[in-house]
Amino acid sequence: MNLNQIKKLMDRKKTSHKGENGHALIIGGSEDLVGAVTLAGLAALRAGCDLVTVAAPEKVGWAIHQYTPDLMVHKVKGSSFNIKNAKEMIKFADRFDAVLVGNGITRKADKFCQHFIHKSQKLKVVDADALKSLSFKDFNNSIITPHNAELEMMLINSNKEFLLPKLRESNAKEKAEILQGNLRYFLQNRNVLLLKGPTDIIIAHNKIAYNRTGNQGMTKGGTGDVLAGLAVGFLAKSKDLFKSAAAAAFINGYVGDMLLKKKRGYTFIASDIIEDLEKINKASGKKKRDVNEDKPVKEKKVKEKSVKSSVKKSKKKKK
Repeated sequence: MNLNQIKKLMDRKKTSHKGENGHALIIGGSEDLVGAVTLAGLAALRAGCDLVTVAAPEKVGWAIHQYTPDLMVHKVKGSSFNIKNAKEMIKFADRFDAVLVGNGITRKADKFCQHFIHKSQKLKVVDADALKSLSFKDFNNSIITPHNAELEMMLINSNKEFLLPKLRESNAKEKAEILQGNLRYFLQNRNVLLLKGPTDIIIAHNKIAYNRTGNQGMTKGGTGDVLAGLAVGFLAKSKDLFKSAAAAAFINGYVGDMLLKKKRGYTFIASDIIEDLEKINKASGKKKRDVNEDKPVKEKKVKEKSVKSSVKKSKKKKK
């Protein structure tokens, strides 16, 4: 994937009207973690969807209002999400094109996350604390965005802890193949795994991509929230799980790399990524591809044959 392909995901018709390019719902936030859900919401808007509504506990909702006028807020009674309002949120989510769950939600909301993610059929991005109590059998129509520690927790929840020693010793390609081979039920249930790391790995049931944009400065708090927000923003508009995951990983790291040069060091923060996202439209589309997608075996065979045939033709000409 490259910048030109990502720009196509963000393009819109000249005749389009408000809401036609996607309305994302973001469920999360807590009194101690207001920033996470705010960063995710603003990143979703920067990804190109028209509207973002944040569903958050009441006090969190008022804090978001104070920070930005760009996000709509649905205030949920209480200080955290619980099983009692899970059914209500499933119905509420039906109004939206895609849903992000987990940013700043805390482990107090484990039962809410388990019920909502298992029952909701909407296109979803699931991140952060929403992942930690779930197994891979709980997901449908989802992009999940764990880092390595969260992946290990999910594998243990799924009774697949036997994979941990192999994964810890593997490089990115080996890790991707192990996960694709052992998470077949998850991947065939229309899910995509975006494993965050020095090389991001994006895995669907029939393809794998690797993203190498980004740098050590991306370990700062909030950059994962921006990534999740970008993913749901792309998803609300495109409805394509794999492309949305790959685009989010690429752009998040690409802007991080621009900021590393601009700041001449690791002084940039997550909100800088959101502010600099507008600059991707000015960037050249002729940049080197940083998201490399593994091609199907059939395509590889066709290419090998074409190379052999071209060699035979060149030999005939020399004779």
